[in-house]
Amino acid sequence: MPGILLGDEFPNFEADTTIGRIKFHDFLGSSWGMLFSHPKDFTPVCTTELACAANISDKFTKRGVKMIALSVDNVEDHRNWSKDVMAFNSQAATPLPFPIIADGKRELATQLGMLDPDEIDKDGIPLTARCVFVVGPDKRLKLSILYPATTGRNFDELLRVIDSLQLTAQKKVATPADWKPGDKVMVLPNVSDAEAAKLFPNGVTTKEVPSGKKYLRYTKI
Repeated sequence: MPGILLGDEFPNFEADTTIGRIKFHDFLGSSWGMLFSHPKDFTPVCTTELACAANISDKFTKRGVKMIALSVDNVEDHRNWSKDVMAFNSQAATPLPFPIIADGKRELATQLGMLDPDEIDKDGIPLTARCVFVVGPDKRLKLSILYPATTGRNFDELLRVIDSLQLTAQKKVATPADWKPGDKVMVLPNVSDAEAAKLFPNGVTTKEVPSGKKYLRYTKI
């Protein structure tokens, strides 16, 4: 099956975009990256998504994340549609703050397993689904999410998971359900109590459970 798995090196593809031809690894440099696809330009849900992404692009920049979108449309359509996207944000005179990849031949979409069999164009060819790929500075895949065409994404959630990914890449912790920055995090099971005492100066608390096992350990970062 086509696609890419967590931990795989993300392909260093070349593509035409609204900022010219790029080589993906060079585009990222030493930054984190988020590649997110949409089925089609000049469509309603896609417009709301890219408008939202544009509206909070500074929050991704603050986290050192470079954003890049993708669909099967050509560069000219991307540029024309971008004006609609920014007008949706009441910023018609402002350029879209991230590039869009043109993947008319579906080569990249096929390579990455991004095609949606339920969304077909006028020629009977599948369109891209709403994929999200987060790539680390090491060029390896850290997160992938796949949405159907009918469900728009929550970009606040994407910021939340990026916060988690960046935190857990540096600290020996995991983030629990519904975690938000500032909440307590969980100490990894492979960290001994002695090591935890050294690593986490704010202290570690353990939640008691019927099994008696001491695996629910929390700390504040």
